[in-house]
Amino acid sequence: MGLGVFGSVLVLTFLFKHLASQQPNTDEFYVSEFLKKMGLTSSSKVYNFSSSVCSWKGVYCDSNKEHVVELNLSGIGLTGPIPDTTIGKLNKLHSLDLSNNKITTLPSDFWSLTSLKSLNLSSNHISGSLTNNIGNFGLLENFDLSKNSFSDEIPEALSSLVSLKVLKLDHNMFVRSIPSGILKCQSLVSIDLSSNQLSGTLPHGFGDAFPKLRTLNLAENNIYGGVSNFSRLKSIVSLNISGNSFQGSIIEVFVLKLEALDLSRNQFQGHISQVKYNWSHLVYLDLSENQLSGEIFQNLNNSMNLKHLSLACNRFSRQKFPKIEMLLGLEYLNLSKTSLVGHIPDEISHLGNLNALDLSMNHLDGKIPLLKNKHLQVIDFSHNNLSGPVPSFILKSLPKMKKYNFSYNNLTLCASEIKPDIMKTSFFGSVNSCPIAANPSFFKKRRDVGHRGMKLALVLTLSLIFALAGILFLAFGCRRKNKMWEVKQGSYREEQNISGPFSFQTDSTTWVADVKQATSVPVVIFEKPLLNITFADLLSATSNFDRGTLLAEGKFGPVYRGFLPGNIHVAVKVLVVGSTLTDEEAARELEFLGRIKHPNLVPLTGYCVAGDQRIAIYDYMENGNLQNLLYDLPLGVQSTDDWSTDTWEEADNGIQNVGSEGLLTTWRFRHKIALGTARALAFLHHGCSPPIIHRAVKASSVYLDYDLEPRLSDFGLAKIFGSGLDEEIARGSPGYVPPEFSQPEFESPTPKSDVYCFGVVLFELLTGKKPVGDDYTDDKEATTLVSWVRGLVRKNQTSRAIDPKICDTGSDEQIEEALKVGYLCTADLPFKRPTMQQIVGLLKDIEPTTS
Repeated sequence: MGLGVFGSVLVLTFLFKHLASQQPNTDEFYVSEFLKKMGLTSSSKVYNFSSSVCSWKGVYCDSNKEHVVELNLSGIGLTGPIPDTTIGKLNKLHSLDLSNNKITTLPSDFWSLTSLKSLNLSSNHISGSLTNNIGNFGLLENFDLSKNSFSDEIPEALSSLVSLKVLKLDHNMFVRSIPSGILKCQSLVSIDLSSNQLSGTLPHGFGDAFPKLRTLNLAENNIYGGVSNFSRLKSIVSLNISGNSFQGSIIEVFVLKLEALDLSRNQFQGHISQVKYNWSHLVYLDLSENQLSGEIFQNLNNSMNLKHLSLACNRFSRQKFPKIEMLLGLEYLNLSKTSLVGHIPDEISHLGNLNALDLSMNHLDGKIPLLKNKHLQVIDFSHNNLSGPVPSFILKSLPKMKKYNFSYNNLTLCASEIKPDIMKTSFFGSVNSCPIAANPSFFKKRRDVGHRGMKLALVLTLSLIFALAGILFLAFGCRRKNKMWEVKQGSYREEQNISGPFSFQTDSTTWVADVKQATSVPVVIFEKPLLNITFADLLSATSNFDRGTLLAEGKFGPVYRGFLPGNIHVAVKVLVVGSTLTDEEAARELEFLGRIKHPNLVPLTGYCVAGDQRIAIYDYMENGNLQNLLYDLPLGVQSTDDWSTDTWEEADNGIQNVGSEGLLTTWRFRHKIALGTARALAFLHHGCSPPIIHRAVKASSVYLDYDLEPRLSDFGLAKIFGSGLDEEIARGSPGYVPPEFSQPEFESPTPKSDVYCFGVVLFELLTGKKPVGDDYTDDKEATTLVSWVRGLVRKNQTSRAIDPKICDTGSDEQIEEALKVGYLCTADLPFKRPTMQQIVGLLKDIEPTTS
């Protein structure tokens, strides 16, 4: 009987504990309430609320069955906001996975889960800001909020997560810069911030902060800067920064032993053939849609593990097909628009694992190889010069393929079973008729007058396309090049004792850099702060500021061309006018200007304070300025007097010179320059705080980059000199001086002064005439371009002002409207002139339609 009593006591004790566990303030109660309020009921076959919580699916307790330490409730249909006083009370919880549900809001007590080491809320519908309360999760090692709708900034409180190893915030709507607080998370092994709306540059010191980082994904944002940070990530094996605005040389990245590298859709430049690489571990490589030049890697034999290779849409030199026969594991190959010439090698059929092949938009000729690649799902050979029959093996494989395109070649197709809709989409403009004897069904088609008409139309269309392509090739490929700057550059780093002051002469002035020792004066390069560049490097880059490297002499001082360490192609502008700002104030102002970024502004790359001189360093603009383009001057020449210093250099693709005959014959291109320049000024006036008045807008300050995009230079420089430049500004440049500058009450330039100067540039674009000194034959009273055009507008004779070089048909009406915009800009009274924002709108209203 004693045993019976003892047994009864045990049973009662168990029942008491179980009943107690279902009471409020227990983990079982909190989990039960959470599941019920999130849409799960006791009728669920998965959850039996009458049993112990520790037996429920996805619920894991500690060894004493007292506390829930892990919840894995992924994809069970949770819906709506998480209520307060539920899972937020599980103070012993180490791991929480609520991914793949329809959760919309987190509770206020959620941030008290201070024991969490792993948190996964991915693939839900959570929106709003991410609170700084994430700093409470000091023990967190895995943090996944991907595929939600979080917005605003990533909080700086991220710095408290010092134990963090995996961070996934991708596919949200986070904005602004990556917080510097992330640099404190030095245990990170994987970072994924892709597919957000992040902008700005990487935090300073990013590359040195993560010694253990193996995977970094910043794709699909708007982050800009160089790649020097990435080259210092010594443990990295997978790097994806595609779809951003990174620029500069990619050579530094290839010091890393990577397995996956995606730099596509950025603004990287440089000769890819200079890359020294060891890709024995590389599996994935995508460098597409950049501005890379030179030759494609010709020796890929040590890349035996490569499965994905895309080099599409770059600016490579014309070259034969690269040797890829050793890449037996290759599954994806995209060499579209890479300037390939010659035949497609037969060896490509040896790539037995290949499932996607894109060779479109090249200059390939000859026959299509047999391509007996059993796994091929995608083929694109369009826009080449291929000839001969389409191999029957390929034709038989087409029904199994996901995508194929043979359009715009010179192929012969004898397969009458190809459907008409496929002919239009995949063989359009490409196929010659098969001989009648081989395919009698073509006999009837040849008698069809409509068919003959279409065929003739296609032939004429193709002829026109090739003619236009030839014209564009000559226009884009031909640039005149001043070779004088290519003098031997000494290495001043080796001459540690070189001392100043240094004196330099240009054609019109002498300037002095009061520098005692060349290596002691630093040069600040914003995106490469650790390069340790000095004034000695500026001397080396410009051949001791030799006249042969002189690009121009402007109001602010001479401009030189050169290459700084790291293959940074720059234009070095020496601001020789005496500044009223201290060195510290000038440096602070230049740092501010370096942060101003816009697609139509020439980026300020860095600066140097050398004695009394402030030296501004810009990205080099390959295609010169608008003044040279309009008046057909060589690059870097400001007047025809300087032609004697110019030389011509034959390039592989012809003489290099962007001349007005090639580009300025189209209204579309002139409108593009006008609109881009207007956008740049509108950004300076309305998008900067405080607003920036340019003060020196003219044709020679509008540059054309590698892509022939207009970029406005010299913005903000006037402020560097304080009031020391007022008299020089008041004098202005001939033909660009607003009328108010000559008034006694004139004090200083305003945004409306810039508007007037823009109006002059617009007149230059539309008429092809200079602001002063040109021949305005039909008006003897007109002494300037402004007075001549304004007179014609008032007489309703604007058509007489249009540059006859513009050969577009049907564009005169739009050009006349643009001349009227210039008329508004050059009003005598500033208050009658529109703002730059209004001008952008007016120009967009007359934007040429895409044909």
